[in-house]
Amino acid sequence: MESAAIAAASTATAVEVPWGAVWGQDDAVATLRAAASDPASMTHAWLITGPPGSGRSTLAYAFAAALIADDDEQAMRQVLAGTHPDMTALRTEGVIISIKDARALVERSYFGPSLGRYRVIVMEDADRMVERTSNVLLKALEEPPERTVWVLCAPSDADLLPTIRSRVRTLRLREPDIADVARLIAQRTGIDLAVAEQSARHAQRHIGMAQRLATDAPARMRRDQTLRGVLAVRGVGDAVEVAGRVVQAATEDAKALTAERDSAERAGLLRTLGIAEGAAVPPAVRSQLSALEDDQKRRATRSLRDGLDRVLTDLQSMFRDVVMLQFGRGGPGEGDLINRELEPELRALAAAWTPERTLVVLDRIAETRRNLEQNVAPTLALESMLVTVASGRTP
Repeated sequence: MESAAIAAASTATAVEVPWGAVWGQDDAVATLRAAASDPASMTHAWLITGPPGSGRSTLAYAFAAALIADDDEQAMRQVLAGTHPDMTALRTEGVIISIKDARALVERSYFGPSLGRYRVIVMEDADRMVERTSNVLLKALEEPPERTVWVLCAPSDADLLPTIRSRVRTLRLREPDIADVARLIAQRTGIDLAVAEQSARHAQRHIGMAQRLATDAPARMRRDQTLRGVLAVRGVGDAVEVAGRVVQAATEDAKALTAERDSAERAGLLRTLGIAEGAAVPPAVRSQLSALEDDQKRRATRSLRDGLDRVLTDLQSMFRDVVMLQFGRGGPGEGDLINRELEPELRALAAAWTPERTLVVLDRIAETRRNLEQNVAPTLALESMLVTVASGRTP
C-alpha cells in the first residue's frame, strides 16, 4: 500500500528538502544524513523509536528521500509525496498489521530500485504486528537485497520481537520540552502562546495532538468535561453513566474524522469505475465497493480505539498528578502538574486517598488500555475501570 508522506517546504534548498519538516531531532538527523551520504555507515534495516508525536514517521520519510534521491530535489519531493516508484510505505489504519500487507511489503522489497539509489520500505506502526506477522519479515531482514533499506517505526524497541530487534539498527528520538512544543504550535497556528502551552502540556508533548487541541476549542472542552466527570464518579451508577458518555463522545469524534474521507473515497472509486453519481452499482463491481467499505470499517474501529486510548492517556496524566501531589512534587519545575487547571480538585483527592489507592487506579487504567487493544467491548472496559476509580478496588 502506497502512503502519502509529508510535504516539504517549497522554499527549501535541494539539500534541505528531506529534513526541513523534521523538528527537534538534530542528533537523529545527523546520524541519518551521515548514513545516507556514506555507504560505509549505512545499515540495511533501521528502527526509529520515540514517543507519540516525536516525529518518527516524518523522519522516516525524510531518510527515504535522502536515500533514494541523493540531491535530486524533484525526486525528493516525489518521495515525500508518496509517488516515487522506489519508495513503498505501509501505514495501517487497522487494529493490527495483517500478514497479507506484510507479505506484500516483503515481495516489493526484492525489486531493485528503478530510478533512485535505493529501494526503501517504510513501515509505520511496526508495533502493530503480531508474532506471526513479524515472522514474515524476518527473512527479508536477514537477507535483504543489496540496495533495499527497511525503515520501521514504533514507540519503543520493546514493542517488537527480539528477533526483529536483533536485525535492525535502532535510533531513539528525544522527547521535546513542553515549552518547545508550545512555541512550535504558536508559530504554526498563530494561536495564543498560553493556549499553545496548555495544549502542549495536556498532549504530553505530542505535537500533532497539541496542535489539534490548540486549534479545536470543543476538543479542549470535551477533555476537561471528561476529566471532571471521572473525578465526580462515586459509585456504579456514576461509572456506567460516565463510561457511556466517554464512548459516545469518542464514537462521534471517530465518525467526524472519517466520514468526509470515506465519502470522498467512495466517490473516487465510482468515478474510476465509470459509474455516475446516484446510479445503480452493477453487480460486477460490487465486490470492489464492498472491499472499500470493509477497509473503512476497520479504519473507523481503529479511530474509535485510538480516541478511547487518548482518553485513558489523559486519565493517566490526571492520576499521575495526584501521585505527584501525594509525594510533594506538585510545584513548578520537574514535578509540575500536567493538569494544572484542576489543581484544587487534585489536591483534595490527593489528601483523601492513599498513594496505594492511586496506584491501583493507575494500574487499572493501564490494564484497560491493553484490554481495548485486545478488542474488549469499550463500554464494559470503561465501566469496570471507573468502578475501580470509585472504590479503589479492582472488581
